[in-house]
Order: sequence, then structure tokens, then C-alpha cells
Amino acid sequence: ELGFVLKIRFWLPHNVTWADLKNTDESTFPQAEDLYLACPLAFCMFMIRLVFERFIARPCALGLKIQANGPQKAQPNAILEKVFTAITKHPDEKRLEGLSKQLDWDVRTIQRWFRQRRNQEKPSTLARFCESMWRFTFYLYIFTYGVRFLKKSPWLWNTRECWYNYPYQPLTVDLHYYYILELSFYLSLLFSQFTDIRRKDFLLMFLHHVATICLITFSYVNNMARVGTLVMCLHDAADVLLEAAKMANYGKCQRLCNVLFVMFALVFISSRLGVCPVWILNSTVFESWEIVGPYPSWWVFNVLLVLLQALHTFWSYLIVCIACRAISRGKAGKWNPLHVSKDDRSDIESSSDEDEVLPPSQKHQTNGTNGTNGYLSSSPCPDEH
Repeated sequence: ELGFVLKIRFWLPHNVTWADLKNTDESTFPQAEDLYLACPLAFCMFMIRLVFERFIARPCALGLKIQANGPQKAQPNAILEKVFTAITKHPDEKRLEGLSKQLDWDVRTIQRWFRQRRNQEKPSTLARFCESMWRFTFYLYIFTYGVRFLKKSPWLWNTRECWYNYPYQPLTVDLHYYYILELSFYLSLLFSQFTDIRRKDFLLMFLHHVATICLITFSYVNNMARVGTLVMCLHDAADVLLEAAKMANYGKCQRLCNVLFVMFALVFISSRLGVCPVWILNSTVFESWEIVGPYPSWWVFNVLLVLLQALHTFWSYLIVCIACRAISRGKAGKWNPLHVSKDDRSDIESSSDEDEVLPPSQKHQTNGTNGTNGYLSSSPCPDEH
């Protein structure tokens, strides 16, 4: 009985019990068991993604003349393959010299073999385009739906409406649909992250997905759904532009890519570092404290929001670094912000295996469709050479 009381006091404000939030003929409130629906929907969404990428995104990519073939394959060699699979994918100088003597190859040739073998495991530009097109399509749909839904909601114009009569705020069909769809998508992203293109910021993105899922779950169970819809819609805005910029990059539409990246950077930084703390955090911390007062799960919810805000700050820093590096390189010609050095790449575009720095004579050989397909180079687009 004590544990039950503590559970109630954790989730709900003082003097409110779960019995007060049971569904009746007159009112419907969020129930924790509603979220079970998100798990099978996440699987369905993953299957829909496979169909979408195969029958919609792939033809679009081929129509843009994006090549289906991956990077150039390394020359078969049993000794190097054994070292690559069993010992290391990045041999040091001492091991390179030993392999050079054993195979009677020069060190530079062995370095090129390991680079090509690493690139062999990376997906083609077409696979990257299909992944981005799926995410772009979902973000565009859910952002459009969110805007249309929130335009009719009083808490969009006055965030204090998120807390008046809390937690006795009825659940509408549109709000329930919005929440379940967002949760299903992020669950599918969480699990597909292990099968998608592995990026350098894998752990950060994993943390981001977990924090997002926890926030969606917490806000729904606590009936903080009103402020939750504001958070979700705000975050979807920049994601649409990011995926669009990636698609333009893969399709070698440099000018469009540049414009979309600038738009993405402006929207991301202004929404995540400006609107989010001033509008969202101000409401969840100060307005809710004044109207409702704090309780245990209120602290957890706001800690998760602060964690998400810390990730926003870190990614904003990376975006500024990428833009500054791209602009400085663009002084000698056109610039592409998604074609950046391996030190700057993160959420914008990166893979787990990075190329070592090559002599100028070899860089020309890997900037085209062979090697890295052009999207990992730090020079201008391949079609500009």
C-alpha cells in the first residue's frame, strides 16, 4: 500500500490519484496502456519504410542519376583481409611496414587497400538518399500535421493554457494520434539505428532517441500532452530541412543544398537555442511551478528537457563549426557545407570509418564516384572539378 501511494505521488500532483483520471462517458484522459500500441506500430512503420525506400525513394534516386553501386572494392588479399577482420581496420605505421615486407607492397598501396576495404562496408549514395528521403517524408508529414493541429489549440498562443485545470485536461483523438505516431517513429529509429548508416555520433543520437522517447512517454502518462505537442512540433521543423539538404547533396544539386543548409542552420539554432528555452522551458519550469507546483515526475520531465537542451547546444556548436569551415574554404570557389572535413562531420553527415589523410595525388582518385562517392570529401563537389 505504501508503494502504491509513493507511485501515485511520483507521477501525479498532490491530492490527485489515478482514479481521478479514469475514463468516463464525459471525459477521456491519457492512459499508460495506450502507449502499448506504439510498439507494433513501430514495427509496421519500419516495414512501411522498407517498401517506401524500395518502390518510391529508389526510383527517385535513379531518376536523379544517383549511382546504385557502392565504393570501389579492394583487391582480394587473404593476408590483409585477415588483419582487417581479426586484428585492426586501422593498422599503425609499424604494422604497415611489416605487411609491406611480407607482401612486397609499398606502404602507400597497403594504406589504399585498407581505405578501400573500409569504404567497402559503407552504404552507397543511393542507400543514403533513400534513408534521408524516408525521414524527410515523415518529418514533413508530421510537422504539417502538428502545425495544423496546434493552430486550433489555445496553448499555442498562450502557454499558460498548458497548465490551467491540469491534470484534468481531456484527451482528444487528434492529440492521441499525434503522440502515438511520434512515439512509434522514434521507437523505429531507436532500433533501426543499429541497421542504418553508422555515424560518428552514434551514442549521442542513441541518447537523443532515448531521451525523446522518455519525454513523450512521461508527458503522455502525466497528461502533460499539451506542452508535449509544442515540443514535438518545434523539433520537427529543422529536421525537415536537414534531410532535404542531405538529399540535395546526394543528388549533387549544390546550390539547392547550400540554400537548404543555411535555412536548416538558421531554423535549428533559432528554434533550439532561442524558442525552446524562452518558450518551452519557461513554461515547463516557471509557469507550471506557479500554476500547478512541483512534484517528483515534474522534476524528471524537466531534467529530460534540460538534457535535450544540452544536446541542442552541442549540435548547434557543430553546425556553426561546419558552416565556418565551409565558408572559409569557399573563398577560393563554391562551397558545400555538407562536404566538410572528418573532424567536423557529425549529425550532418558522417560514417563510422574515417579516411586517413592522403597525399594530394591520391585525393583526386577518391573524390569521385570511386572510393567515397564524393560525399566524404573536404573539397568542392566532384562535378566541379
